[in-house]
Amino acid sequence: MHGACRPSSMTHYFDTVIIGSGLAGLRAAIAASRHGSVGVLTKLYPTRSHSTAAQGGIAAALGNEEPDSPEWHFYDTVKGSDYLGDQDAIEVMCGDAVRTVVELEHMGVPFSRTGEGRIAQRRFGGHTKGFGAAPVRRACYSADRTGHAILFALYEQSELQGVRFFPEFHVLEIVIQEGRCLGVVALEIETGEIHRFNARATLVASGGFGRLFKTTSNALASTGDCLSILFNAGVPLEDMEFFQFHPTGLYGLGILVTEGARGEGGVLVNGRGERFMERYAPVIKDLAPRDLVARAIMIEIREGRGVEGKDYVHLDLRGIDRRVLMERLPEIVTFINTYLGIDPSESPVPVLPTAHYAMGGIPTDMDGRVLIDEGGAVVEGLFAAGECACVSVHGANRLGCNSLLDTVVFGRRAGRTIGGFLKTAERAEMPGGAVERARDVVESLLARGGEERVGALRKELQEAMMQRCSLFRDEQGLKGLLQRIRQLKERAGRMAVDDRGRRFNTELLEAVEFGHLLNLAEVVALSALQRRESRGVHYREDFPERDDTDWLKHTFAFRRGEGIEFRYRPVTITRFQPLERRY
Repeated sequence: MHGACRPSSMTHYFDTVIIGSGLAGLRAAIAASRHGSVGVLTKLYPTRSHSTAAQGGIAAALGNEEPDSPEWHFYDTVKGSDYLGDQDAIEVMCGDAVRTVVELEHMGVPFSRTGEGRIAQRRFGGHTKGFGAAPVRRACYSADRTGHAILFALYEQSELQGVRFFPEFHVLEIVIQEGRCLGVVALEIETGEIHRFNARATLVASGGFGRLFKTTSNALASTGDCLSILFNAGVPLEDMEFFQFHPTGLYGLGILVTEGARGEGGVLVNGRGERFMERYAPVIKDLAPRDLVARAIMIEIREGRGVEGKDYVHLDLRGIDRRVLMERLPEIVTFINTYLGIDPSESPVPVLPTAHYAMGGIPTDMDGRVLIDEGGAVVEGLFAAGECACVSVHGANRLGCNSLLDTVVFGRRAGRTIGGFLKTAERAEMPGGAVERARDVVESLLARGGEERVGALRKELQEAMMQRCSLFRDEQGLKGLLQRIRQLKERAGRMAVDDRGRRFNTELLEAVEFGHLLNLAEVVALSALQRRESRGVHYREDFPERDDTDWLKHTFAFRRGEGIEFRYRPVTITRFQPLERRY
């Protein structure tokens, strides 16, 4: 199928369609499959989903290695969120954590073990006992392949439940009509054919959008397509100004070195050989929350204390016994050796913060229902879970190991809620116009001529986002960034796709993804510009203080023609009143 040939349409019917085969999508699929047929669409092969990259662990107050409690976990998550997380949702997540981990163990996840045979736990950033008194071992782990171990177990269980997978399908449209979601239109990458997936319930679990930034730990597929699609369809996006930079990415690459490396005893050292985190977090030092550690690293570099005057610091793992390194952090050792040629047991490792995780996304309630406004109204039949969703349990900053917990807890809750929804939901046929719109997107890109190319445009966007909307922000930089984004949008109209074929046309897919990245970049930059305070990962140098009087609220961004409208919703506070964050 080449040239001017138009791809054919294929139609499928499922009770539930799920977009994404990471942990949230798979856990939801297992729950929903008990109530009807389930189809899972994924841009990749299911076991290559980005959840496999999660290294360090999943948080749960099991108390296997020292006393712990869900209440302390609840407190740490609220405090770590810089008090922007909704406390009712956080309490649900932390309260369900122990049951979740035990259930995963029963599903076949091979957790690392203590000498007594219990699930092993280690320290992680921001995890404390006694309401901040000292670090605690809360992270349940499978060496440094925790996400990989959980995903393979859930994939196996999904197969046993009869879930049907559609690997290498690229979603072009999520169809919403008169307040109800009717399903999905997707491009089959292998053939170039357009497929229509009619569904009584649709769940979006498509992951994050770290490819907005030049340096990121995210996979190439993390381009936020579904957030952009829903935003254009009238669904708001929540708290998009909050994007986390993980403190320890391999210098020049962005490949993640898990926080577990510091949990096992690794320390951060500047160019003077100082353990500088003692200045920023005197109590828990290198195990402070990620936003504080990442900013501390950048301050050290800005003030001339980088290693040999360069823009990185060292992560020193030499104090960890080599046997422990190889047993608990084998992949980290391999990454460092492969990409930097360094043996971390003998030499320190150069690290720099890397774009890692989106706290904002598609707004949902605690059962995964997608909200259509700040008042709590929902889109019938549309659900979301995982990194693409905003419950909000992470607020302005996510604690390490809460991402895997979030995906599994709220993926399960969404799947169970879908089961109840299906009892009364009627089947509706998707209108043919949805397929035609998707075809038009493909055809217009294939037919377009021009001098611009997607790779060069994407590189410019990523560099601009990195320079002006990463760890440090200000009004002048953000306004300049928005002007640059608008220029890139205009140039994208002259972007040509040289490959005119249908089968495995990755250039075409990259052009589609770039349109979504541009869309999200504008939302992120505008959201950051209008929030005139510093909170969690969002640090405004021109407004360096947290402002609980005016900004203890969630941002809701709505597409309005060519512009964006902002509305707000109060943060839910049930127990812990906002206090100064001291570590």
